[in-house]
Amino acid sequence: MPERLETESRKLLRRLRDTLAEPGQGQERLDRITHLIADSIGTEVCSIYLFRDPETLELCATEGLKREAVHKTRMKLGEGLVGRVARTATPVNTGNAPAERGFRFMPETGEEIYSSFLGVPIQRVGERLGVLVVQSRTARQFSEDEVYALEVVAMVLAEMAELGAFTGEGEAMSAKHKQPVLFRGAAGQEGAAEGRVWLHEPRVVVTNPVADDPVAETERLRAAVGQLRVSVDDLLSVETLDKEQVAVLEAYRMFAHSRGWLRRMEEDIAAGLSAEAAVEKEQSTARSRLEQVGDAYLRERLHDLDDLSNRLLRILTGQGRDTGAAMPENPVLVARNIGPGELLEYGRKLRGVVLEEGSVGSHAAIVARALAIPLVIHAERITSESLNGDPVLVDGDQGIVHLRPDEKVTRAFREKIAMQAEAQVRYASLRGLPAQSKCGTVTALHMNAGLMADLPSLEGSGAEGVGLFRTELQFLVRSQMPRRSELAAIYSRVLDAARGRRVAFRTLDIGSDKVLPYLKPQDEPNPAMGWRAIRVGLDRPGVLRMQLQALIRAANGRKLTMMFPFIAQPDEFTAARAHLMRELDREAALGHVIPESVEVGAMLETPSLAFAPDSFFGMVDFISIGGNDLKQFFFAADRENELVRRRYDTLNSGFLQFLDHIVRRCAKAGTPLSFCGEDAGRPLEALCLAAMGLRMLSMRPASVGPVKSLLRRMDLAEVRGVIDTAMASGAQSVRPQVTEWLAAQPG
Repeated sequence: MPERLETESRKLLRRLRDTLAEPGQGQERLDRITHLIADSIGTEVCSIYLFRDPETLELCATEGLKREAVHKTRMKLGEGLVGRVARTATPVNTGNAPAERGFRFMPETGEEIYSSFLGVPIQRVGERLGVLVVQSRTARQFSEDEVYALEVVAMVLAEMAELGAFTGEGEAMSAKHKQPVLFRGAAGQEGAAEGRVWLHEPRVVVTNPVADDPVAETERLRAAVGQLRVSVDDLLSVETLDKEQVAVLEAYRMFAHSRGWLRRMEEDIAAGLSAEAAVEKEQSTARSRLEQVGDAYLRERLHDLDDLSNRLLRILTGQGRDTGAAMPENPVLVARNIGPGELLEYGRKLRGVVLEEGSVGSHAAIVARALAIPLVIHAERITSESLNGDPVLVDGDQGIVHLRPDEKVTRAFREKIAMQAEAQVRYASLRGLPAQSKCGTVTALHMNAGLMADLPSLEGSGAEGVGLFRTELQFLVRSQMPRRSELAAIYSRVLDAARGRRVAFRTLDIGSDKVLPYLKPQDEPNPAMGWRAIRVGLDRPGVLRMQLQALIRAANGRKLTMMFPFIAQPDEFTAARAHLMRELDREAALGHVIPESVEVGAMLETPSLAFAPDSFFGMVDFISIGGNDLKQFFFAADRENELVRRRYDTLNSGFLQFLDHIVRRCAKAGTPLSFCGEDAGRPLEALCLAAMGLRMLSMRPASVGPVKSLLRRMDLAEVRGVIDTAMASGAQSVRPQVTEWLAAQPG
């Protein structure tokens, strides 16, 4: 870059900083800035367009176009040249704007006399705020140096917008991080919570985008990059890394040691930016480039670049983790995504969790359920909209988050929480009573668990036992395979805490969305139907045998109940059961105490198992329907896919008839049958499942009270009659008829 331009760029940025420091409202500042930029760059027009909403841009200030067009001219994302810059996050530079693809003539602005057009995005780390445009009558393309200078100015405008420098009247100029925002995500774990935001990766705010001393800023940058490189090298020195982890970290280190990355940031500093602003400018530019790339591998590297840039910013600013900031009372964790180990570290102090990414079967969702805290996933952009301490309401039932809610919304939400608390008091009075319906039928209500922290809920909820203990959590939260002695100790404490109540341990259910960090991932086109659960156990019998040994030793002479997951055909069960029998014989031969009795069950999660031979149903000690998986395979609807997972109903007539088929087969063989999954904990669904003949339901602890309360007030024979009538009428789902019948019942 020529020295002359470096000097002019620094001059422009200093003038810009001084202009921003002058008193005035947002509109006055924007007007002064457009005048300053047009004057400094030597163009007749400078305009600033800001997003009014995610799909609409609004002209908020101009020098050279008609003043009456300000706050009147709007365009959709992708519409016209301005909309194209906003959509692609890349500059448009042309000497003949009317001839350019997608040009839109806006007569109210008077721009028809200007041929040359240069538009650059105003963006901040993936967040697109608007577009900065300069135009001139002379038909010419702007030089690379002029484009670069305008990008640097746009970077400073983005930082100042983040700090609220341009707030004023109108939605497009409303104060960031001040207004209420509603996020519609997806329900990951039910429940409602009110609290304050605690960001897992706090947003770094650059308060000094312009710097006067490029030499000092360059030294700061180089020192921070050196510190960053040392930390990355330390990650690679860990001896327990496998080849895949090393390969990922090597790519990570390649970014950290990139000379081009450092050179571009130094050029930004030479142009007048501070070290922090230079890091963010290159992060935003690289993000825009990589988001347009079709190669999935290169797009994945975007996460590496983001992480490195954020680490570097934390080093430069001292903001972010480990800064001594106190977690607020009633914290609600907000993050792009989070691993199970990190979430467990926060523990039960959290009131709720909100993620931009994640899935209903992700590790974070599993832990959130185990901790019994509301979880909302797919809340897009919430990390960029939130600040630590912001008030927030989490509705895990509806998948909705209210950030900085107004008083009316907060009042209604508190009423909902109060009603739920009042209901819990009523449910507590039923704790020691059976779920006996008016017809005399008793339904056993058990709870799902996966952590030691779950077990106190066994007493408080009134559950009769643990219908599903997920053993994979002990594997997921570690960076290496747990030892047999560790697992045996954990399982033993679980049985101790259960105090003689039945605990059904499910053997390791990994694969699909649950990938162990130390197990080589399989590149599968459809992992939900691939190498997972018992298939992994039978193909890698060492892990299965180790877990079986741990369970036998944990029982220490007590009753042991266990089940194998994802059994699709009888020979998988017989092979897994044979492993168990061999381990029991081996433990006895070693002189170890073996269980008093062993119950061995199979999880029915694929339709194929429902049609197994009679001999299979006579062989298993019990069958547990895994409702979540069975429903997705029955309807061919991936439960991780938000586009389809809610389109299919548990109370669909076909699905209920399929469950009836399973109930009849188990009854004929005298095989105990249970149902576990999200639907077992929803009162209406639980009522229908019980009416279909399922006599054991396993659910999250908080659902036991509501389900028991409804079951005790109903006659299951009457409910079955309503279901049968609805089915006979040809109804696709029995939900409307059962809901209407329930509403007509007294009480």
